[in-house]
Amino acid sequence: MSLFLIVALPFLGALLPGLMYGAGRRACASVTLAVSLTALIGLLTHLPALWRGEVISARVDWLPVLGLNLELWLDPLGFFFAALILGIGCLIIAYARYYLSRGDHMGEFFTYLLLFQGAMVGIVLSDNILLLLIFWELTSLSSFLLIGYWKHLPEGRQGARMALAVTGAGGLAMIGGALILGEIAGSYRISDIIAAREAIQSSELFTPALILILLGCFTKSAQFPFHFWLPHAMAAPTPVSAYLHSATMVKAGIFLMARLWPAFSGTPEWFYLVTTAGLITMCLGAVISFFKHDLKAILAFSTVSHLGLITMLLGTGTAFGVLTAVFHILNHATFKAALFMSAGIVDHEAHTRDIRRLGGLRRLMPVTAAIAITAALAMAGIPLLNGFISKEMMLEEAVKTTLFGPAWLVPALATFGALFSAAYSFRFIAHAFLGPERNDYPSHPHDPNPGMWLPPALLVVPVVVIGVAPFLAEPFVKFVTGAVLGGVSPVPEYHLAIWHGFKPPLYMSAVAVAGGLVLLALHRGLQKGWDAAPRPEAKTIFDAIIQGAITLARGLTGALHDGAFTRYAAILALAIIAAAGHAWMTGTGAPASQEAELPNLAAGLGWLMLVAATGLLVLTHHNRLLALILMGVIGTMVSVGFAYFSAPDLAMTQISVEVVTIILMLLALNFLPDWTPKESLPMQRFFDGTVAVLGGLGAGLLCFNLLNREAVMAPISGYHLENSYLGGGGTNVVNVILVDFRGFDTYGEIIVLGIAALVIYALTETLLSGPVRARLLNRVADKPLAGDMHPLMMVVLTRVMMPIVLMVGVYIFLRGHNEPGGGFISGLIVAVAVVMQYMASGFAWASDRQRFPYHGIIGSGVLAAGLTGIGAWFTATEFLASSFGYVKLPGLAPFEVASALFFDLGVFLAVVGAVLLSLESFSRLARRADSRDPEHPMDIDPSRGDGDTREGA
Repeated sequence: MSLFLIVALPFLGALLPGLMYGAGRRACASVTLAVSLTALIGLLTHLPALWRGEVISARVDWLPVLGLNLELWLDPLGFFFAALILGIGCLIIAYARYYLSRGDHMGEFFTYLLLFQGAMVGIVLSDNILLLLIFWELTSLSSFLLIGYWKHLPEGRQGARMALAVTGAGGLAMIGGALILGEIAGSYRISDIIAAREAIQSSELFTPALILILLGCFTKSAQFPFHFWLPHAMAAPTPVSAYLHSATMVKAGIFLMARLWPAFSGTPEWFYLVTTAGLITMCLGAVISFFKHDLKAILAFSTVSHLGLITMLLGTGTAFGVLTAVFHILNHATFKAALFMSAGIVDHEAHTRDIRRLGGLRRLMPVTAAIAITAALAMAGIPLLNGFISKEMMLEEAVKTTLFGPAWLVPALATFGALFSAAYSFRFIAHAFLGPERNDYPSHPHDPNPGMWLPPALLVVPVVVIGVAPFLAEPFVKFVTGAVLGGVSPVPEYHLAIWHGFKPPLYMSAVAVAGGLVLLALHRGLQKGWDAAPRPEAKTIFDAIIQGAITLARGLTGALHDGAFTRYAAILALAIIAAAGHAWMTGTGAPASQEAELPNLAAGLGWLMLVAATGLLVLTHHNRLLALILMGVIGTMVSVGFAYFSAPDLAMTQISVEVVTIILMLLALNFLPDWTPKESLPMQRFFDGTVAVLGGLGAGLLCFNLLNREAVMAPISGYHLENSYLGGGGTNVVNVILVDFRGFDTYGEIIVLGIAALVIYALTETLLSGPVRARLLNRVADKPLAGDMHPLMMVVLTRVMMPIVLMVGVYIFLRGHNEPGGGFISGLIVAVAVVMQYMASGFAWASDRQRFPYHGIIGSGVLAAGLTGIGAWFTATEFLASSFGYVKLPGLAPFEVASALFFDLGVFLAVVGAVLLSLESFSRLARRADSRDPEHPMDIDPSRGDGDTREGA
């Protein structure tokens, strides 16, 4: 099975649970299980090739210039984690089928679960660190939905927000580290980054990259000081806790540390940061777990502790540490997922997770008790269970590790963590399952049907098998270890076995088990001391930080965003001026290498008119109508400037835009007062003028400097001129750029244009249905309206001009690929033709004759442009790449046909639809405000025969 299909299956399958939910819970769970099982089988088909030493890869180039490609690879490490994700995922799905109540929307739950599963599989199979980052953030988002699945629980919503805030912030840090790492290695491909070990470790940016990457790993894997979010995520349903927080999501940080181990390990920075964080997390999590009363809280903090153990092992930087870490990842995933599901069964049946209200369950729930006790003993590190072997190996590695000087420090802390690990495991067993039966359970507990206990029972099988016969797991563990080491070190010649003789790890393990039993016996007194002792509460600190950030943000927002546009513009302009001024003063700008040409008389006069109109606009902007007229003058002079510099396309576009814009703004001004109030004080106007002059002067000097010196590199215009006809099939370079070379930009622009028109329409709908409606109905004109609302001459002239303008628009459209013109200009021309009908004959008359909805015209334009781009794929070219050829019809000379014509048609339709939808929106307001708008042009009702036909006469 293709790697892309393995990753895509959970995402595609996420559509099915919602569709199958109506068919029943069994069907919903079955289709979800089928998706995960299919992906798992597809993954397993690659195992023989991996065992032969092959590495499976798949690649699709997306943005190769930026190094952003869809690159997947499957090596033993990726296979190991993907098998855990999909294998345990199948068991969780089967378990959740019986765990969730009938009030829970199972389709929604399984949809979120498959989205998360796909994101996790994407992380472990990515061979591009930028692609990995995308999947990394998807895990944060999908886990947010899963943790907050029970929306009615405040603790669930808070846990989801906390998890998203912490892991999302770490993800942002990791983005920076990944970009730095890719730049150092010269590639964003993970396999290349791993191979660039020497270049990375010798770089000056190694430490910043390492710290940023570790922030992402530590937050995701709940390492100190980010450990606090994981226990609060336990408000999620137990299947989520068992899946996300024991076997998958929290292992994402562990996976990335293992994946990048060849690039980072062996350095003091890696050793001290990772080992220290792991040791602290292991000990702190174990201690807190011992004093918790909620079964899932005990398991949550135990997860934190074991994640710290694995992190510490990876941090030591030795091959044996990696071997032990890989082995413990396997062991922890099995016994911890089984424990979480067992805790969920207890909660499901007894209706409580409070260990103080439990006890004696071994008689009432013998099957569940057997599963939970076996898994808990493995977690405690009891012989003949898998946790014992990896714990012994961890202690052996700790004996060999020296941190911060004293040789006893790491072994002592490792033994301390193992001791409390045994203590909370024993407490989990003793206080929940041992002791006498009670008569005050919230609900009488009993073993559930096999659908709930069978998944954890299957996980307990490897717990026992590996514990009794560890040699069965040895080949696979070494197989994965070799992939983690990446050739930096050989796989250790170490054999997994139950007995390695009387060595320090055995004594340390015995101390841990015995000490755990002692702590269990002393628990009641220790619990009182723990409850009475003052200590920092991570959640309180987190809430205080969040509240402080909110207060600071509100203060800054209130100071800077007071609703005055002038303040925003001034801050932005001053920042730009300051940055540009600093660059100008400290830069090494080349002096002018060309003599400036003096303008001729016509150009000088045009420039003076432009300056005069701009100055008058500033001085008279309070008169809105005059300001609009001066804006039209400025736009016209800009159009003349384009024509003067031999840019007819830009000139035509500018003049068309000016006409349409002025008309639409006139309609808008119809609902505003003629004059704006003079609000600014003289000092404020002086300040604004100074900022404007400085900004304009700086921009002008920059343009003058750039235009009067030779370019350092050849401009891209040469490429466009050379390839306009050969590559795009057109001699009008501007149009070929718009519809071919930079078709993506144009496609995005017409979408934005359509959205803007739809927003105007939506605002109009709001105004017509809200409190403004009454004001429109009662609106009184500022001045007497003209008696002749629709002059006869204007009506007749626009009727005559309509077909002529439409023909001009068609002509401009068809010639656009080779001569000045194109879809954008022709769309504006046609829009002007229709606008003239609105102006001459009134909104009511024009709207009644509208045959096509403008929304549909916009959509048709965007669809036509998109389909044209997709059509390029059928000719094995890039999206929106133009194809062209010549056609010979009888009686006609050969003429060119280019696919860009259809893209230009999309531009034409989008422009026409957007302009006319905006116009119609304003016209609807005007019609509501002015009841005198007649239904017939020229104020004449043809059904009337009397002489005086003017309305209101």
